[in-house]
This record gives sequence, structure tokens and C-alpha cells, in this order.
Amino acid sequence: MSWKNYINSFRSYLMLERSLSENSVEAYIRDVHKLNDYLSINGIKKSPKELTSKDISSFIQWIVKFGISANSQARLLSGIKAFYKYLILEEIIDKDPTLLIEGPKKGLKLPETLSTEEIDELIKSIDLSHPQGQRNKAIIETLYGCGLRVSELINLKITNWYRKDGFIKVIGKGNKERLVPIGKVTESVLKIYVDQIRVHQKINKGCEDFVFLNRRGNQLSRVMIFTIIKNLAEKTGLKKTISPHTFRHSFATELIKRGANLRAVQEMLGHESINTTQIYTHIDREFLRESIITHHPRS
Repeated sequence: MSWKNYINSFRSYLMLERSLSENSVEAYIRDVHKLNDYLSINGIKKSPKELTSKDISSFIQWIVKFGISANSQARLLSGIKAFYKYLILEEIIDKDPTLLIEGPKKGLKLPETLSTEEIDELIKSIDLSHPQGQRNKAIIETLYGCGLRVSELINLKITNWYRKDGFIKVIGKGNKERLVPIGKVTESVLKIYVDQIRVHQKINKGCEDFVFLNRRGNQLSRVMIFTIIKNLAEKTGLKKTISPHTFRHSFATELIKRGANLRAVQEMLGHESINTTQIYTHIDREFLRESIITHHPRS
């Protein structure tokens, strides 16, 4: 069985059995391709079944020479480990060569966030005189007000918006569903877009249930969301590098700052592990530290 066949089988497993998104699947596949490339470049003619822990360690050392960051190294190793877990699962191998290999120590990387004032400035800069303006305002309010991932935003359905109950049903990673409450401000802006703007738009077949549409009546793309946010940042002169995920980080950080239960925040974000959510408590601690230094009479 060739490397190509092993990789294709791994791809099918990730898509069908793990139900990962297309982006996640491609990230895993790229990691395995890098391992295969290393073997080809160095003239090592071994199948995945024949690789040893020494081979994997040599591959990681080879990657380090290219100046790849510790975070990227760890993510790459994670992809290779997932590949070998799959081979074990399929009983193609009975010993995992990656089992005892540890990735580099990663420093805590706090995500970029926006203050409420910065978000208000972005929203104020939106031109509401055209239909796309009302849509873009609803997009920003939904990202910030509900903490959605960009993929969750573009796939948000009108039939999953429970207006009477004040919730939206979100389809997250691995097709896992969760209910996220909508605040009054977000709900109000969303109603204006859906009931007063979108209702007059010609919608193409198959896109009738998507909340956010482009001017041609099709589902919005991820790229378009990034572009909208980039343009707003440039328009307001914001110096931070932001993306759709920045609003999700800001959503979580504000909740933690204001005393929200960590488990509740985990549920709203759709984090599988609470450890992922806990990164926002580090931001909160820094906020508290700065507050004490700035305002306490003994500081």
C-alpha cells in the first residue's frame, strides 16, 4: 500500500468517522504530506508501517531547522500522532512510533481581544445607507454577541433561530449542536436585517435558510467575512490585527471579566475541554492586575 493510499484512507476516516470540517481535514493531511516529503527528500524508502520513533524524531529535528515556531511544531506533531492513532485503530500497525515523542513546550499565547469601545467604533463606521451595511452590522453583532466561529456564522440558519426563546442553535465542530442565548442588542440588529433587508432580497435556490447572504443571494463565504472585518479595521484606523475569531475571544473575555461561570462560557463557546476556555481566565487575571496597579492606593 502506497503513502498516497494511506493518506486517502486517513482523509476518509477524518471526514466520515471524525466528522471534521474540510479545513481541519486538510490541515491533518498537510502534516502527513510533510512527513512523506521529508522521507522523499532524504531518500528514506519506508512506508508508514515501517517508520520508527527514531524516524519521527529525526523528522521533527529536520522541521526545526526551518525556523518553525514551537506552536507550529506542536501542531504538526499532533497531526502525525493522529495519523498513527488511525493506523492503530485500523490494525494496520500494532505499535505507535509517536507514542513517546513529546512536542516542544509552548508558551501561553493570549488571543487578541477588542474593548467594547473598539467594537462600538467598528460598528459606527459601517455605512447603513445600503443593504450590505445592515447585514455587516448584524454580522459583527452576532460574532461579538454570540461568540460564534466564522464557519458557524456563515452556516447559521433562520430555522435555527428560536425568537420566542431568545436562542440560536449552532452547529459547531464535529457537527455538534449547542444552544447560544442572544442578547437584546444582537437580537434587535438581527431582526432589522432579516425582517427589513433580507426579506426583500432575491435568494438563490438552496440558500433560502442561510441567515447571511451576499448581494447575489448566495451564502456568504469565510473569505468575505474576513474581508468585511479587515475593511472596517482599516476604516477606523485600528492598529490591532483582527479576524472573525477576535470577536469570539472578546465575547469570552468580557463574560469572564464580568463574573460568568467558566462552565457556562465553555458551553456557549462549544469548547470540548474546559482547558481551552481557561485561557480567558489568564486574560482576566492580567486585567485585574492592571486594575490594581492603576487604581489601588498602595500600588
